[in-house]
Amino acid sequence: MDTSPTPAPDTANAAPSRPGDPSTGNAPRSGGEGGSAGGASTAGRTTGGARRATARRQSTAGRTAATPRTATDARQSASGRAAARTLAEDHGTTRPDDLTDTSDTAGPATAGRRRRTVLLLLGLTAVTSATALVLGLLSWAPDPPDPPEPARPLTVSEGERLAAVRVTNLRDLRAGVRVTAGTDAARVELVGWVDWSRSLLYLDVGGPGAGAERGLLQKSGPVLVIRPDPAAVPTPAAPPLMPPADRWRLHRLTPGAHLAPVLDLLLDLAADRPDPTRTAASSEARWIARDTAPAGPLDVIQAPLATGAPAAGTAPGTPGAATPAPDGQSRYWLDQDARLHKLVTRLPGTGPVTVVFNREDRPTLRPVDALGGRPGLPRALTDAEQRRLDRLPARLRAQGGATLTLTAPIGTDTNLRGAGWVSWTARTAYLAVADLGVPDRRALLRRDAAGLARADLPAAAAGSGTAEAPGRPPLPPPAGAWRVTRPGGDDLSTLVDAAVTAGSVGHRGTAVRVRDDVAAGRTVDVIEAGPAGSRLRYWIDSGDGSLRRLELRTDVGAWAHLDLQPAVVPRLAANPRPANPRPAAPRSPAPRPGTR
Repeated sequence: MDTSPTPAPDTANAAPSRPGDPSTGNAPRSGGEGGSAGGASTAGRTTGGARRATARRQSTAGRTAATPRTATDARQSASGRAAARTLAEDHGTTRPDDLTDTSDTAGPATAGRRRRTVLLLLGLTAVTSATALVLGLLSWAPDPPDPPEPARPLTVSEGERLAAVRVTNLRDLRAGVRVTAGTDAARVELVGWVDWSRSLLYLDVGGPGAGAERGLLQKSGPVLVIRPDPAAVPTPAAPPLMPPADRWRLHRLTPGAHLAPVLDLLLDLAADRPDPTRTAASSEARWIARDTAPAGPLDVIQAPLATGAPAAGTAPGTPGAATPAPDGQSRYWLDQDARLHKLVTRLPGTGPVTVVFNREDRPTLRPVDALGGRPGLPRALTDAEQRRLDRLPARLRAQGGATLTLTAPIGTDTNLRGAGWVSWTARTAYLAVADLGVPDRRALLRRDAAGLARADLPAAAAGSGTAEAPGRPPLPPPAGAWRVTRPGGDDLSTLVDAAVTAGSVGHRGTAVRVRDDVAAGRTVDVIEAGPAGSRLRYWIDSGDGSLRRLELRTDVGAWAHLDLQPAVVPRLAANPRPANPRPAAPRSPAPRPGTR
């Protein structure tokens, strides 16, 4: 007999039984009560077994359902650890999770240790190299310089180059220069250009010893003109390529002034043939040293200055550039093409002189009007130019008159400025003239057919303006002691006479065209005509044929000019008639220098 307690039915998990289902013991009952009791016992055992089987199935189902979740979680965990290891390898770090999984991190850890070892070795190498470099620098000593080569006589090639220096300068035409002459308070500094082909200097003069020459300077042969600027800064600069048109004056250097031999030296550094006394066989010159310049290597040669005739612009009795230095210590810096780049010498009355040449700075220079202006190529007139010249007298008479502006360097100490009128219908002229050397005086000039009358008055009584730019003369002319002379005579009278009688240019065929130029913004033809002793230049407007300027080369070699501007001219009174007019002084018969 089974005495174990009958388990309570599991109503929570038991599925509803279906009639006739043998697994649940719900078979149809048949028979009597006995059968019912036996069936009940059997049914009880069957029901208990069924409940235990159901419970086992549920437990197995629970474990089976849990198993996929556990596998999924494990796969996700493994994937996360793999991603972490990859990230750690990329950043060269070790994550804490990797320390717990030695099988997954053994490779990356070894690579990281290897990388750190390499970096440590590289750092040690760099430190060792730096230490060795510092120790090497501290213990390094430069090699001793090569001893300088001793002075020696010139070789044949060096002598030929020294002899050809002046020929090379003439062939190169011009060069930029920077000069320092003298010492201390007498020092003069020059910056500008030298044109050996035309014997022309164009310089800015400065330095503490510049004196009256401070400012711009041009020199052509024996003629020296300056444009003084007392307010200029002491240090000179390169002058403007287009020189200013005003305030130039003829200048004479003070006798014994140390600037004169310097200017002569610059112009005398050119010749048309080599100097035979400068060759290696006949010269006492010596090679001194080597130097360098942007143009290449240079030879420093010691030799006296070239001997021979003084430069053309050296006045008699003036120390010329050809005078050798007393100690013979002149030094030339020459390149392989016989070009002079530097000259150091001593000149009597000046002291030490240093000249530095810029062989690449070679602009075309323009002389100022007092030196003749821009050079040209004289040629015969064309038919059109000859017709304009032939019609000039009639055109001027039809025009009536013009205002005059005079600029006349007629002597080394005489620089005239003037203003006034000219009437071609009345053939008269009237102007006030100032001398820059006597700024408080004026000379009034009246020219008519009978002659030239002159009166000297104080500046206040002869019109307004300054000596550099005087005003026109007063109207009517003041009464006073007028001196009357015959036409002609000095340079000023010749120029005024030419203005009154403009158009009378002499015989046909004697005129030449010098160049074209610009006057008052108008293009003109510069035509030279007249007798050989007093040739004049007529600046004729190439458009309307009017006369814009008259030029005359004076006895001192400078050029005086009258600028004319067409205008309405007031009525000019005739000159007073003296009882016995003073005869005109004869004009100097000395021939004029050649025209430009």
